[in-house]
Amino acid sequence: MSEPRVIKKYPNRRLYDTFESRYITLAEIKRLVIDRTDFLVIDKKSNRDITRSILLQVISDEEQQGAPALSQEFLANVIRTYGDASREQLAVHLEQGMRNFCSQHLPSPQ
Repeated sequence: MSEPRVIKKYPNRRLYDTFESRYITLAEIKRLVIDRTDFLVIDKKSNRDITRSILLQVISDEEQQGAPALSQEFLANVIRTYGDASREQLAVHLEQGMRNFCSQHLPSPQ
């Protein structure tokens, strides 16, 4: 398996794709996810992996457009699990449920 594509996030909030040597948008990050391209987002200043944070931004953008997939109650319940011992169990159930959903409703990777 090849190395993940590296995206650098600069202090000006711009995302730079080192593979294509150009700036990209969150919409293009979404396309990488849909295309199942393995990537990593690194904060240029701290050199930390911020991939999860960027993925959450993509989800937030999607939730603000059209019909949201996640209800307000669902999001509130997720927040309530932070700091609770049951958070790990929630993560396991959500991961398993999402895997099952994707295997039944999304096209398989090529």
